[in-house]
Amino acid sequence: MDTAYGPAPRAPHAPEGRGASRIPFVLRAPFSGRTWREFLHLLLSLPIAVVMFSYAVTMLSLGAGLLITFLGIPVLAAGLLGCRGLGSLERMRAHALLGLDVRAPEPVRTARPGFMGRVGGVLKSGASWRHFLYCLLHFPWAVFAFSVSVTLWTAAWGLFTYPLWRWTFPMYLGQDGIQLYGDGTHGIYLDSPGEIAAASAVGLLLVLVWGGAVRGLSQVDRLLVHGLLGPSRLADRVTELESDRTAVSETAAADLRRIERDLHDGAQARLVALAMDLGLAKEKLQEDPEAAARMVDEAHGEVKIALQELRDLARGIHPAILTDRGLGPALSALAARCTVPVEVSVDLLARPAAAIEGIAYFTVSELLQNVSKHAAARSASVDVWRAEDRLMVLVTDDGRGGAHTGTGSGLAGLAERLDAVDGLLVVDSPAGGPTAVTAELPWRD
Repeated sequence: MDTAYGPAPRAPHAPEGRGASRIPFVLRAPFSGRTWREFLHLLLSLPIAVVMFSYAVTMLSLGAGLLITFLGIPVLAAGLLGCRGLGSLERMRAHALLGLDVRAPEPVRTARPGFMGRVGGVLKSGASWRHFLYCLLHFPWAVFAFSVSVTLWTAAWGLFTYPLWRWTFPMYLGQDGIQLYGDGTHGIYLDSPGEIAAASAVGLLLVLVWGGAVRGLSQVDRLLVHGLLGPSRLADRVTELESDRTAVSETAAADLRRIERDLHDGAQARLVALAMDLGLAKEKLQEDPEAAARMVDEAHGEVKIALQELRDLARGIHPAILTDRGLGPALSALAARCTVPVEVSVDLLARPAAAIEGIAYFTVSELLQNVSKHAAARSASVDVWRAEDRLMVLVTDDGRGGAHTGTGSGLAGLAERLDAVDGLLVVDSPAGGPTAVTAELPWRD
């Protein structure tokens, strides 16, 4: 496996500039576009939630009332399908206003074809009932969030801009300003310069509170959308396992192709040539014994080379020393073949499962190949230890650094292999070095 060493791909710039990050959140939140988009989401949530709640309750009531007849079950299924459609619109709204990307849930699976099979699939779908639950729960939350956000918004921005519109009171209402108290004989108004300034200051404080409140309220909306309108954890896990299975299958197929290529181009070709040389030597045995002896001697050398190639190939499939003696001796033998000095430290009181042991061995093998080919290092080290239920492997070198797991690099393929068994690969390789690659694997007895 070849790994690209050099400058790592540069990350895209964040939406907000560096200057904005220096301003405290509480000061910039009320004036950022994100806050106003989230506020718009809260405003739209109330009328949409009313429609969704009314639809869900109506369809549930109608379906439950008709359960004594055959029509109740299809009505319930239709109601759940409608809730899924409304949930799809909610995911689109959350994407547009909250910047939340939520994948569509798993599709309805039908046990048998036909109308009743489809109805049964909808009623058995957990995603359909989660959408129905969202339609019910979102309504009371939308009422609360709308009331709090609109009340804060009107009070905060009204008081903050009070000096700009106070003139409307004496001109159109015949009073000096906002009335704080009145009992028919006298009243208290915000009309003096000090009181106007104090009202504006309170308004500014409420504006800052409003910005944080909108962010907090919209976060609850994010949780509702993500938790009820997206795929379930079980569906995510199934998708992840299917992806891992594909990666494992592709890796196994690539390994088989490599073994076939090595056998065909290496040992097999050498053995075919050896058979031809021995045939020629047999023919010359009577006529020219000396020539035949030389050919047999050459064939003997070819046999040794073929045997070495077969041993190397067998070691690449699964080294015998790993099976017989474990990771410590196997990694020491691996380090002895590296082009730079490698210090190996293995601290394991027991052996993990054979599959995990093999993955750890080949991970170190590929990382040391990278050190030999690309790192321009003078030395390297391999450390292996157990941390609770995880097998930890750390490979470091003092080379030039710049290794990364970007698309197309060898480390990206290695990371995919580890991910297929719930493992993790972390690369720390600044330009100029040193490089530290940590592989974390599950410990399975």
